[in-house]
Amino acid sequence: MVEICQQYLPLRPWEEDRTQRLPGLNPMLPGEWLLQDEAYDAQMAHRLHLMATRQPAVHQISDAAMPAAQELLEYVLEEIRVAEGYHVDTSSVSCPDGRKVEIDYDQPLLTCGAIVQEDLVIMEKIGAEHVLTGAILCFPSSWTLAEKFMQPMTRIHIPVEVYTEDIAKRVQRLFDGIQVARPMWRGNYLSYGDPELHQPRLEKDVRLAPGSGPQWLRVERQGMRRLERTGAVIFSIHTYVLSEARLAELEINLPAPSGR
Repeated sequence: MVEICQQYLPLRPWEEDRTQRLPGLNPMLPGEWLLQDEAYDAQMAHRLHLMATRQPAVHQISDAAMPAAQELLEYVLEEIRVAEGYHVDTSSVSCPDGRKVEIDYDQPLLTCGAIVQEDLVIMEKIGAEHVLTGAILCFPSSWTLAEKFMQPMTRIHIPVEVYTEDIAKRVQRLFDGIQVARPMWRGNYLSYGDPELHQPRLEKDVRLAPGSGPQWLRVERQGMRRLERTGAVIFSIHTYVLSEARLAELEINLPAPSGR
């Protein structure tokens, strides 16, 4: 178990009407897609370790998704050109933690995963639904990439009790309606009995309550944006973890348990 926690929480999805109800989508302002916070160095070190030691568990891509993944890398590079701490040249990226990452369009998702804190999931319309065709997912919150890879949205959300048929249709309509120039975001939160960021769980396994010991609140800022050339929708996940003790210092009460 690795303890990597933020000291501040910029969003509280359980407190606002716009984020409380599913799907809770909100417009994303320019420059708000890829975020950098005080946990950047530690999160990136953990990401790199997982990518080196557990790559099949955190990285999947279909051959058909390569054009979308390469376009995604272009979007990431364009976004970070003006972000503090980055320097992008023709062949590499200097990152805020002092590392240099070679730009590799043959491994676009692994390149993205070594540059930004966000996990990145490619959703492409196949038939009537969006399907998960590729991802760099180092910090899953109670799901496993191997089970979701090449699955449609309704199949992906099978274990989520609140994800009803009506919600599924609404979410699919929202995915269909996401425009290139109008990315969206939503918030999600879960409580855990430990702060580990890599929390995979199989669908058949029941997620146990954190118990009576110390707790950590995990909040995800989930972004959705459409790529212009391929039309793929990118689902991004920026993860915050704060201890119960730190939340008390900030006078933030732990919300009611959620499986959202």
